[in-house]
Amino acid sequence: MNPSTLIGILASCVLLASVLFFTAESPQSFINLPGLGIVIAGTMAATFISYPLKEVLRVVRLVGIVFRRENTYIRDDIEELVYLSRLWLKGDVRAVENALEETRNPFLRNGIQLVIANTKEEEIHDLLRWRIARLKAREHAEAQIFRTMATYAPAFGMIGTLVGLVNMLEVMEAGDLHVIGPRMAVALLTTFYGILLANLVFKPIAVKLERRTEECLIAMNMVLEGISMITKRRLPSFIEETLHSFVANYHDEIRDPERPGRHGNEASADA
Repeated sequence: MNPSTLIGILASCVLLASVLFFTAESPQSFINLPGLGIVIAGTMAATFISYPLKEVLRVVRLVGIVFRRENTYIRDDIEELVYLSRLWLKGDVRAVENALEETRNPFLRNGIQLVIANTKEEEIHDLLRWRIARLKAREHAEAQIFRTMATYAPAFGMIGTLVGLVNMLEVMEAGDLHVIGPRMAVALLTTFYGILLANLVFKPIAVKLERRTEECLIAMNMVLEGISMITKRRLPSFIEETLHSFVANYHDEIRDPERPGRHGNEASADA
C-alpha cells in the first residue's frame, strides 16, 4: 500500500475521531444518513451527467491506483536502455529483438522497434511525443473527474442544508427549541459532509493522480532521450550518465549550498 496514502488515512481518522469524541456531547449528533445520501447521490448524478459513462466507470480503478505503492521503474528502464545500446552498437540486431521480448515497458519497446526498422530520428521523435501527449491528456482528464466531484460535493451539501432548513421552518411555529435545535444541526451536517468529501477525498485523489502523471511523463521523456541517443549511436557509458542526470533529484539547480564557492575558499585562506 502507498505509505503516504496510509498516513493520510490515519491522520484523517484521528481528526474525525477528535471531532466526534472531544467536541460533541454525542458522536451520533454527527451522523445524518439522509444528508450523506444527498451529497453522495447528487455528486455522482452530476458526474454522470458531465462525463461519458466509460470515463466515470474508470473512477473505481483510479481510486485503486491511489492506494498502490508508486513504482515508476526508472532505474530498470535506464539499465535496459544501456544494455540495448550496447547490443545495437555491436550491430547485433537479432540480440536486440530477443531482448525486446523481455521488455515490460511498451513505450520503450515500441521506440526500439522503430530504431530497428531504420525509422528516421525525427519520425521516431514525433511518434513518441504524440504518445506522451496522448497519455498526458488522458490522465489529466481522469484527474479532472475528481476535481469536478470536489466542486459538486459542497454544492449538494448546501442543497441538503436548504432542505433541512425548510423542514425546520415547518416546526418553528411551535417555538419548541428542543425541536428546532436538532433540526438545525441536521441541516448543517450536509454542508459538513460535502466539504469533508471534497477536501479529504476527491481533491487529494486528483492531486495524487496528477503527481503520478508527472512522474510518468518524466520517465517517458527519459526513455525518449535514451532512444534518441541510441539512434545517434552514442556510447553506452555516455547514455547511462546522461539518463542518470536526466532523472536526478537536485534541491537547487543553480547552486549547491554544500559546496563552498571560490570566494569562500579565498576568504578562508586569507583568514
